[in-house]
Amino acid sequence: MKKAISLLLSLVLAAGMMTMPAFAAGDDMIQVTEDIAVSADYDWTRFKGQNVSLNIYNWGLYISDGSDGSVDVLSAFEELTGIQINYTTFDTNESMYAKLKSGGASYDVIFPSDYMLGKMANEGMLLPLNKENIPNLAKIGPEYMDQAYDPGNVYSVPYTWGVVGITYNKDMVDEADLEQGWNILWDPRYTGQILQFNNSRDCFAMALKVLGRSMNPDSQEDIDDALVKLQEQKPLVQAYVMDEVFDKMEGGEAALAPYYAGDGLTMIAENDRLGMFIPEEGTIQYVDAMCIPASSQNQEAAEMFINYLCEVDVALHNALFIQYTSPVTAVRELLPEELRDSELMYPDPEIVARSEYMTVLGDELNSAMDMAWSEMKSFDDSGNVWLVPTFLVLAIALTIFNVWRRRARKKRREMY
Repeated sequence: MKKAISLLLSLVLAAGMMTMPAFAAGDDMIQVTEDIAVSADYDWTRFKGQNVSLNIYNWGLYISDGSDGSVDVLSAFEELTGIQINYTTFDTNESMYAKLKSGGASYDVIFPSDYMLGKMANEGMLLPLNKENIPNLAKIGPEYMDQAYDPGNVYSVPYTWGVVGITYNKDMVDEADLEQGWNILWDPRYTGQILQFNNSRDCFAMALKVLGRSMNPDSQEDIDDALVKLQEQKPLVQAYVMDEVFDKMEGGEAALAPYYAGDGLTMIAENDRLGMFIPEEGTIQYVDAMCIPASSQNQEAAEMFINYLCEVDVALHNALFIQYTSPVTAVRELLPEELRDSELMYPDPEIVARSEYMTVLGDELNSAMDMAWSEMKSFDDSGNVWLVPTFLVLAIALTIFNVWRRRARKKRREMY
């Protein structure tokens, strides 16, 4: 689906270009490649010939990089600016944080989620942005700006927005069960068929929602109660996953998996027997943002890269490829109808109103959650795992005994 949409959009753009003159210096736009034009009133070439390079650290499969027929926005940036991009990926906020905290690597632009960037800002791990170098901030919708994790967007520019939903296999799940909302992930009928996030914040948020509380813990009691709830769920869970969810769900190896809505669209495109729903009671909403680590030696060039990713054409191709909501407001009307009207990409505002961003937790609660997460992962649920098979064996044995006893009685009656 990604490949088809990217190809379709490229054809539409190419057809449009045939009817209009090529952009030239001094016009409103600069045509960088066949698919990407950028604002002409920005000095994109000030680092050309200076051997500048940027180390970019992003989530996996989280930018339009030329794969699967997509537009390569990274090579277009290199062509435009003369800046070399060194691009690497991470799989969780926590692993990204640990790598930067250790000082073992140096990056110029990173893409943390809301709660993690707030934590990093509080710890002095991010540079305040010079917004004069990022005029495309004006293209970001106000609903994505000035959130509690970064008031005034001192340290961050929104890259994507989204919510968490529950992916399900239509051949394995009774769709009437979806009315349970988050509780379906604790339904014993799906024992061994449930996948769960392999990160603490998402898991604890879901457990707290099932308990009828805020998805953000604000006490030790919240963490303790959520831990018990997650321990109750553990015997039902097939595996704790992140990117492994794609192969497992697309391959029909599991029935249910909470995951990010943009990735849900990707999985559905690969397997039409999959669906995804957003629980009516509300969910986690999140922003993945662009930030500059305090260790960066190339702040101005990094700000140029951030500004580039906020160009409409660039944001559009990223949205087409990764199928996450772009905070650049002009993008929505340029999307194909199936994405523009998708309730996964643009959810019902009433559900969004019942949803929450993850807040920045204090050190004490963070430590408590880390300890609880370790306790949950090491929790010995073997007794619970064998409970159902044991009862099954006992039931079979009882059935066999009853059949033998009836036959024995019949035989004795026949003898007399």
